[in-house]
Amino acid sequence: MKTIYTALLAVTVLFSCNDSGKKDTSYLPDSVGNVNHLQVVINNDLWNGPVGEEIRTYFAAPTDGLPQDEPLFTMNQMPVSTFTDFARTNRIFLHVSIGKENNVKIAKNEYARPQVGAIVTATSEEGLITLLKEKHEQIIDAFHASEIKERQRRTAVSMLKTDSLKERFGLNIKVPSAYRISNASDDFYWMRKDLKSGTTNILIYEVPLSTITNDSMAVSEIIKMRDSIGGGYLPVEDEGRFITEDAYAPYLFKTKIDGKFAYETKGTWEVKGAFMGGPFVNFAIKDEDNDRYVILEGFTYAPTVQKRDLQFELESILRSAKFSK
Repeated sequence: MKTIYTALLAVTVLFSCNDSGKKDTSYLPDSVGNVNHLQVVINNDLWNGPVGEEIRTYFAAPTDGLPQDEPLFTMNQMPVSTFTDFARTNRIFLHVSIGKENNVKIAKNEYARPQVGAIVTATSEEGLITLLKEKHEQIIDAFHASEIKERQRRTAVSMLKTDSLKERFGLNIKVPSAYRISNASDDFYWMRKDLKSGTTNILIYEVPLSTITNDSMAVSEIIKMRDSIGGGYLPVEDEGRFITEDAYAPYLFKTKIDGKFAYETKGTWEVKGAFMGGPFVNFAIKDEDNDRYVILEGFTYAPTVQKRDLQFELESILRSAKFSK
């Protein structure tokens, strides 16, 4: 009996690890799910109480920079007992339960690939709430990074040729073939995709490093910069101007694009007097080697539809940027 157990253990190790000793995920099924759709695995009593409310506070919070409230993730709840077989293949999942210890684990490719799951356990409801308060940003960042990669993977299936972008700006960006080039001059690049109602757009240009002087002035200087470029390059009827909407302060973050420091700005734009507007995401990438900021912006005009996923696609495109060596 001991010999049989040892043999079974050896087979298990053989099929679960590769030559480097890491978990072998090649046998796992492909993950499924729409982008930014989160599977929440939690029993009904917890979901309908304070723990569920805490989850909704963070994971269904309004997405930054949109003109109307749209949740960060579209959530689907299921009890722990039903989290089996195909139900385990969602690309991102949040598993919350009462257990023997207080712990948060970010699990990669646990049941499918690619997959990122957050497993939260605590000995009480109060403990779960505390862990969600402390770790929700870390969990959201992991989900966001995973979904950006998935959106970029889908883009790579069919891409637009942008050789002139590389020649002019020393930049490679993975853009879906559904986009077309509207303007490709020496100092300004504009690509757009037609929607049933409106368009999504990508702008690329450069400004001197002196345009953005420091963190405390960054928001106002970025607004001034983009209003100058938008007002000068984007055609608007009846002498209107494409500008940053001044009713709402943009969100400013720090990030990296291809290893370079960048300011990330999210907000809304408008055309004064024309009742036109929508969301934008702007990356000002610091390229000290060439004494410039490279500006990548994505904005949407789609007055009759939700815009979270449209802006997310634009963000994934802009984050794919690579500088020529």
